[in-house]
Amino acid sequence: MKRYALFLTILTLLTGACSSEHEAQEEAVPTVTDTLPNLVMQIQKTSRLYTTEYHIHKIVTHDDVVRLKGNLLQKDFDIRLPLGERKIAIPMDATLKAYIDFSDFSDANIERDGDRITILLPDPKVTLTSTKINQKEVKQYVGLTRSQFTDKELTSYEQQGRKAILDNVAHMDILPTAQANAARVLVPMLTQMGYREENITIAFRRNLNIQQLINSSLEK
Repeated sequence: MKRYALFLTILTLLTGACSSEHEAQEEAVPTVTDTLPNLVMQIQKTSRLYTTEYHIHKIVTHDDVVRLKGNLLQKDFDIRLPLGERKIAIPMDATLKAYIDFSDFSDANIERDGDRITILLPDPKVTLTSTKINQKEVKQYVGLTRSQFTDKELTSYEQQGRKAILDNVAHMDILPTAQANAARVLVPMLTQMGYREENITIAFRRNLNIQQLINSSLEK
């Protein structure tokens, strides 16, 4: 009887240990406890998420000359006057930033299938946040017969430089970088809310029209 009682005691202890180990394993599995409104609220808290910043150095140049054109003895002529030339080179430093605006983010941007979740992010946008000209490095040449460059002309050339930078955004990788960085920010947020990283998909709309995503004005 003593041996039988001892056997039952050992069996009970082993069963309890296995049960405790199983419960510990279950507790180690993260559970998704957030509700959809809470998830939307957490993402909206980021408001405008800046994900990429580019610093660009550009030299804006302008070259114009005075030409003498006409017709002499039934022959056309076009003569460049050497003393009527003007040249200028304006070094410009600009900052471009890409961001995602979550102000209109809603449950329409979220798809859930069991423990899997897909977030369709708003389109990234690009804005020119600042430009600066180093006046000490501006180079110009003005011919003897020409007037100096006016402040109005210099302002116009600066605006042309800004436009040239924005027109070149399509040839940069700023938008793909912005999308990748946005995913790096959101995935840890979702894992903290109970989702496994392998069950999270960050998606973007395809065939973006980059010109529609550019804010051509300087941010204040």
